[in-house]
Amino acid sequence: MNISRNDVSEVNAIVTISIDEADYAEKVDKALRDYRRRANIPGFRPGMAPLGMIKKMYGRGVKADELNRILQEAIFNYIRENDIDILGEPLPVDDQEPVDFDNDTTFNFKFELGIAPAYEPALNKKDNLKYYNITVTDEMVDKQVENYAARFGKYNDVDEAHGKDMIKGSMDQLDAEGNTLEGGIHVDEATMAADYIKDEEQKKLLDGAKKGAVIRFNPKKAYDSDIELSSMLRITKEQAAEMTSDFNLTVNNIVRYTPSEVNQELFDKVYGKDSVKSLEEFRTKVADGIRANYKEDSEYKLGIDAKALAIKKMGKLVFPEEFLRRWLLRTNEKMTEEQLNNDFPAMLDDLKWYIFKNRMAKSHDLKIEEDEIKTFARRMARMQFAQYGMTEVPDDILDNYTKEFTGKEETLRNISEKVLEEKVVNIMRDAAKLTETEISVDDFNKMFEA
Repeated sequence: MNISRNDVSEVNAIVTISIDEADYAEKVDKALRDYRRRANIPGFRPGMAPLGMIKKMYGRGVKADELNRILQEAIFNYIRENDIDILGEPLPVDDQEPVDFDNDTTFNFKFELGIAPAYEPALNKKDNLKYYNITVTDEMVDKQVENYAARFGKYNDVDEAHGKDMIKGSMDQLDAEGNTLEGGIHVDEATMAADYIKDEEQKKLLDGAKKGAVIRFNPKKAYDSDIELSSMLRITKEQAAEMTSDFNLTVNNIVRYTPSEVNQELFDKVYGKDSVKSLEEFRTKVADGIRANYKEDSEYKLGIDAKALAIKKMGKLVFPEEFLRRWLLRTNEKMTEEQLNNDFPAMLDDLKWYIFKNRMAKSHDLKIEEDEIKTFARRMARMQFAQYGMTEVPDDILDNYTKEFTGKEETLRNISEKVLEEKVVNIMRDAAKLTETEISVDDFNKMFEA
């Protein structure tokens, strides 16, 4: 076997692989003998068909398969042994020599390689990065305290309904004269709240309702959604669309949700018994939690800006763009030329960032440890809970979520990539000139809108 390389440019090369009979003959012969042992050909006992017949029947296909295996192994071994930093995968060139598997003994194949440009990432204090510290205000703390109070509130029975109080009772369909309709709709356990009714006239009928009262109202007017109406009356959407009757609502119970008082009982429920012992400590702890969540957002923005800086630093480098376009179209059957033209600039930026961070990792000998992956997965789990206002999650629950995250190969690979990215960003943070600035959450969010 002979392999040669012709550099077309700094980022494009043609690799020619010449395979001689000695490279494949023994493998082809072994494969054909295996075929013979397994072949079940009419007129011959299993495994006893003449080898010449087997060669005539299967020889061409077997040779093609073995040549393909040898070829794939050869090209990737060549790339690895010569430490060629390729982009995409090798592509067979279009003007290959004609192949005659029946008569030829030597075969020549050509592959085009797209090669990453030579580049050693380096930053200095002339390179600028901004770090945005999001200001935590008293209003933010007030709102979060209200959320905690609402979450740990209680349901209590009351005698008179107002606002969002839940009215529970039975409903009976009425005829035009206001009498209970014989054979009409009856619902034993209906639930509703005046605050969620959009029609003002119907809302007034329920607001102020007392336990034991019988209220005549029209659910069709009260709820403009046939889906809501069908769910309340236990009827189909089609029946709900035709429903116009008044109903008597007999109020059996009224339930009011009352937020928790902001006291030691709430402090213990949120942060654990005696972790916080005063309102001032509680508000400080709440502010710290908000600040920690915003820190993740600040780090995320820093990562975006670090990527932009890396891409800018690589701006003058030449990439094998035409090769990459052909490779993307060949390996993505559903991708169109139009879609490629629209997406290619962003793809090229992602590729530049990929090269930058991997070469940065290589030059700084960065390694990803198992504990780092688990710590990151635990952060992911904690952040998901935080989205729902759950800042104090028990360790066993976090452990289960962490185990779930790291138990899937694709997720594990993504986490490893994120850990590496964080390490590279931290190196960039130290190497560049980092300017910290205070910013309101509204102004911070506007940067993403832009």
